[in-house]
Amino acid sequence: MRVLTSLPVLFSVLLVTACGGSEPADGDAAPDDAAAECCTVTLTATVPEGTGTVYVAGSVPDLGPWDPSGLAMSGEGTVRTAEFRAPQGDSLEYKFTLGTWGNEALDAEGRVPGNHVLVVDGDVEASHEIPAFRDPAAWIEDWEGSGVEGTLVYWTDVESEFLGPERHVEVWLPPGYDADGTARYPVLYMSDGQNLFDPRIANTGVDWGVDESITRLSAAGVIPPVIVVGAWSTDQRGPEYSPWYGASQFARFLIEELMPRVNAEFRTATGPENTAVMGSSMGGLLSFYLVMNHPDVFGSCGCVSTHFPLSEAVWNQVGYGEGAEAPDETPYVLLDIEAGMTVPEGVRMWFDYGSQGLDAMYGPTHAAVREWLLGQGLAEGTDFVIREYVGADHNEASWRARLDDPMRFLFGQETDWNDPEVLTGE
Repeated sequence: MRVLTSLPVLFSVLLVTACGGSEPADGDAAPDDAAAECCTVTLTATVPEGTGTVYVAGSVPDLGPWDPSGLAMSGEGTVRTAEFRAPQGDSLEYKFTLGTWGNEALDAEGRVPGNHVLVVDGDVEASHEIPAFRDPAAWIEDWEGSGVEGTLVYWTDVESEFLGPERHVEVWLPPGYDADGTARYPVLYMSDGQNLFDPRIANTGVDWGVDESITRLSAAGVIPPVIVVGAWSTDQRGPEYSPWYGASQFARFLIEELMPRVNAEFRTATGPENTAVMGSSMGGLLSFYLVMNHPDVFGSCGCVSTHFPLSEAVWNQVGYGEGAEAPDETPYVLLDIEAGMTVPEGVRMWFDYGSQGLDAMYGPTHAAVREWLLGQGLAEGTDFVIREYVGADHNEASWRARLDDPMRFLFGQETDWNDPEVLTGE
């Protein structure tokens, strides 16, 4: 028996559960009947006194699969146990929760660990010490304890006529907002809002550092102070963020429900020239969609580690598709380009990606998007930027390291973005 811990940077993590959970790609062949009969897995977890029901989520059917309340563990004290079946030879992946991805188990450093991995080479057992679970509600109440610069205003359990799950939304006000009661501020709408400001809440234990970036750049006179609105993602992140599935409904949530409330309660500068959108991975696709389809609302987008390789085949692989025998492997964006997609007049677009992890596969589709943009008559370095960051991975730490660059592009003074020397990220 071997117990390992794996990094949660896999296809379906990014498509489905960047709100907190970690799912592996579901591309392995189904086990035969004999393998399916074996084996028994027994997990034991030691948890803090007073902990409620603990659940195991994981990569086999008995655990959801990857349902955060997949299998309730037995016991009511500090020791909990769970027993379930897994195929012989499987590399079982699993996590512990209190029933939601917002309440995952933490490690000794107070961070969400990667997936636990257990090689099923027969009946196997594994034990875990869980010092604490995530408690976003307490951290929201204690937002100042995050060390954030400026002010965070939380709206919890926001309902929508257009989206299924409720979600939290935070509004970040830059330092000095209360000092001048007349100044108005441009607004940046960001996806995966839980990862932007508070490392305690961020799903990898590292936040984007949005507050530090804007405060630093505005203090230097590079950009104006900006209001940031971050809508948290849910277990419907994949469909909600996909331009080819549910992004139209997410757009209605933003434009018809969230933006009017933000504009009514805060001193915003309105119009597309003052309104930008930014996100990473699937959130990058969402940002691209919003500018392409609502240029009268969003004048610019920051698409970070944009998941342009998304295709029907990938969508089916992670469990959303209809299970076609021969799904199309052509990325959706390339199909749209072939169908004659055009860029709205006057919008500006930032795209970037790294060279490590999932980002290592992003070069070809970004190159195709670049050629399409040039063919549309857009000027590289002015109307759009596409940049590779060598050594950067597909995670919050990498996005944090280069955040100043898209911020400068969206809100800063005119810059020669064709000169790589102007880049500040690694």
